[in-house]
Amino acid sequence: MSYAAFVVVVGVVLFAVGILLLRFVPEGNLVGSDGDVIPSRSDLMDVFIRYALDALLLLSVLGFGGGWLLARQMLKPLTRITAAAHAARDGSLDHRIRMPGRQTELAELSDTFDDMLDRLQRTLEAQQRFAANASHELRTPLAVTATMLDVASRHPEKQNYDELVERLRATNDRAVRLTEALLRLADADAIDAVAEPVDIAVLVRVALIESADEATERGVTVTSALHPAISIGDEALLSQIVTNLVHNSIRHSGKQGQALVSTRFDPDHGTAILRTENTGPIYEADTIARLPEPFLRGAGRVAGPQQGYGLGLALVERIVAAHGGSFDIAPRSNGGLIITVALPGAGADGFSRPEVRPHASSRPRRR
Repeated sequence: MSYAAFVVVVGVVLFAVGILLLRFVPEGNLVGSDGDVIPSRSDLMDVFIRYALDALLLLSVLGFGGGWLLARQMLKPLTRITAAAHAARDGSLDHRIRMPGRQTELAELSDTFDDMLDRLQRTLEAQQRFAANASHELRTPLAVTATMLDVASRHPEKQNYDELVERLRATNDRAVRLTEALLRLADADAIDAVAEPVDIAVLVRVALIESADEATERGVTVTSALHPAISIGDEALLSQIVTNLVHNSIRHSGKQGQALVSTRFDPDHGTAILRTENTGPIYEADTIARLPEPFLRGAGRVAGPQQGYGLGLALVERIVAAHGGSFDIAPRSNGGLIITVALPGAGADGFSRPEVRPHASSRPRRR
């Protein structure tokens, strides 16, 4: 409409200029030197007004029509974006704009909107899987407890109560450990980490000592290459990272497997590097991408307490993000995993103190 109004205003201005110029033409019939009659001001005024009004009407039609067509063409991308926003508002996160044509500001906006919907959809799907699996895992020990108590109440004379109490205690411990793991996972999402120098190599030595019996029982050969790697962060949370990764490398290396844990300081990037490598099955790229999701492992959903609850890597990822670090999982060519954690480093002197920031609510994609 503004375009059409501009065209009409220009026509009106030109019309007014024409009227003003015609006022300088003398009134009455004039005869030229060759005897020709020159039209008077009133004659010229009549002709000018008639044709000027026709031209002004034509300009109005062209202005409004052209403006409508131009506005429709320009607003078409906004219509597609609005439709996608309405679909997302109504819960349909699989709708995408996919704006055709050359790269313009609106095309860039639509691409950004599509990327946002992709991330929202992935986050929502992960949360739905987490909720479904968490409810199942929490319900399982309660159902087992209820079954054991029901059987004991129906046949009290056939019960070995010492064994029953021990089984109930074990089931209750499993529920407690799972609940605590879920709470740690939730706390890591909103953690305001304490920044202090921590040597990752020292934490690894402690974790290796604690897991030595498990490695022996599983027949896993664990080797280490530990060099000073001083990071800035919360020692308790960093210890949780190390413990989870060491246990993960031992438990998933397979029978008679091998695990390697190393630490070093990267002076080029100013980061403390923790790297674990273990033998095991061959993983597909899609499986690797989903490993940090709660309750999921390479073989699928977790099976029981002997193998953990599938919360270890999820917890590691959130704690690393809370410390402003990076977390990467890569498959080994002959089977197994390589996990690398890079944390803000303090150097050899332990004085550099980069900012430690809380973890955002959504998980960034790593590929």
